[in-house]
Amino acid sequence: MTTDDNIPLVEVFTGTPWEAELVKGLLESAGIQAVLRDDNFGSMVPSMTANFGPGGMKVIVSSEDYEAAVQLVETRENKE
Repeated sequence: MTTDDNIPLVEVFTGTPWEAELVKGLLESAGIQAVLRDDNFGSMVPSMTANFGPGGMKVIVSSEDYEAAVQLVETRENKE
């Protein structure tokens, strides 16, 4: 993702790695650039996942795309 230094990045989703990949693909198919950030300690030490739970993978977009991205994520979640 290329960004202007003046445009902040914002989180639109947090979940398991496979959920985050799915959301990232959904956003990119709609023309919204997205990146993943892994804050899941369990990915570094898999045995710790049981203590801290799954998830921790964040989907990040430009603040300019935030509204559209959140709407897509919410639409996806409502269909499940």
